[in-house]
Amino acid sequence: MTRCGYVALVGAPNAGKSTLLNQMVGSKISIVTPKVQTTRARITAIAMVDQTQMVFVDTPGIFAPKKRLERAMVAAAWAGAAEADVVVLLVDVERGINADVRAIIDGLVKHQGPVVLALNKIDTVRREMLLQLTADLNALRPFTATFMIAALKGDGVPELKANLAAMLPEGPWFYPEDQLADISERLIAAEITREKLFLRLHQELPYSLTVETESWKEQKDGSVRIEQIVYVTRDNHKPIVLGKGGQTIKAIGAGARKDMEESFGHRVHLFLFVKVRENWSDDPERYQAMGLEFPKD
Repeated sequence: MTRCGYVALVGAPNAGKSTLLNQMVGSKISIVTPKVQTTRARITAIAMVDQTQMVFVDTPGIFAPKKRLERAMVAAAWAGAAEADVVVLLVDVERGINADVRAIIDGLVKHQGPVVLALNKIDTVRREMLLQLTADLNALRPFTATFMIAALKGDGVPELKANLAAMLPEGPWFYPEDQLADISERLIAAEITREKLFLRLHQELPYSLTVETESWKEQKDGSVRIEQIVYVTRDNHKPIVLGKGGQTIKAIGAGARKDMEESFGHRVHLFLFVKVRENWSDDPERYQAMGLEFPKD
């Protein structure tokens, strides 16, 4: 007997969804940074538990969107939840029940399947606070089950994973047993570079740029030549990304290349180009490259 189904990870920005996804799969699929709203598109990763195939959907953080890109991100998150067999609401225990968490719980009222609560970062607060937070959240909505985890360390993750597997319906697997993700290597490469940009750059600049894999050429020696474009919205952003003598972009490229080689299992020749495109966040083609639906208005 085999089981298979979709598990959507939802939560407020920076709740730890991408970290949890990577722990569940045992490989780095989704990028992780300390900054909020890092994840933009839905990232699909696959994990096996005995005869059960779990298809995890890491969604962008759900918050009150203002800009077009933010609306597209939140729409992608709700779409991921609507299509899932099981939804996991991840709550950062340090932040507790804020406006974003309340809005997500209200939005999950219509979900027919199991909705599981996962309290994350439990190693940062006292046990009494965890018990009270569990009671308060279940008072807002009775959850199918509640789990306490520390996604970064992996504490409690195996128990959560096993219980989620048991909730999925019987049926054939959707993907080959050894496949880890349903996302193109071109998009993974772009996300890896964007992670390095987020970690290196500060203030609002990381949020106003995007990365696209322009070309991907397999070489005769088995290596891959990858060319990517970093789009920024203003002329004065370009020298910041490049850095003095090109040192910033070189460091970003070196870090991204190393991660790509680990992810893809072969040598990578990475070339980064920085271009100014003032209104890229209003360009439907940029959204398509990110795997997002373009909001019409």
